[in-house]
Amino acid sequence: MTAGPSLGTHRLASSDLLRSVFRRHAAGVAVITAQDGDTPVGFTATSLTSVSAEPPLLSFGISTGASSWPVISRAGHVGVHILGEHQQELAATFARSGADRFGAPTEWRTGAEGVPVLDGVLAWLVCRVVARVPAADHRIVLAEVVLGDPSGAGRPLLYHQGRFNGLRD
Repeated sequence: MTAGPSLGTHRLASSDLLRSVFRRHAAGVAVITAQDGDTPVGFTATSLTSVSAEPPLLSFGISTGASSWPVISRAGHVGVHILGEHQQELAATFARSGADRFGAPTEWRTGAEGVPVLDGVLAWLVCRVVARVPAADHRIVLAEVVLGDPSGAGRPLLYHQGRFNGLRD
C-alpha cells in the first residue's frame, strides 16, 4: 500500500514533520556528563540508545552548537545517567542554556575516570568514548560501558509532547 491523500499525509517541511512526529514518541530522559580539568559539563538527552551487548556500546546525539560539545568532543569518558520521575527539575536544569548545572541543588561527585556522577538517579554508567560520527549539525557519540550502578529506586522520567512526564500504568 502506498501513502496517499486518503491516509492523511501531511506536506510539512521535512524538519517540521520530523519534530511533529517525534513529539509523539515518548523517550527516556538521561543526563550526559563529562569533565575538562576543573569544569564539569552536562546536558539532558533523549537520544540515548543501546547499540550492542558485546561489546557493551551505547550512543547519544549532541548538537555541535551545544555548550557541552567542546568538552564532549575531546572527552575520553562520559557519564550517562538515567533520570527518575522525581528528577524533572534536574532534567530541566541540564536542558536550560546558561544554567549553573552543577551548582546547588544538584548533588554530584567525581567518579571513575574523572567523570561527574549525579546522585539520586535510577542508574548511571561511566563509558569510554570510542567514536564521534558526524550527522549534519550533530554528532552521534558511541561509547563503551566501563562500569556503573543500576540500583537506584523509582520509576523513569519520560519526555513526551515537549514536556517531562512520569510513567503511568
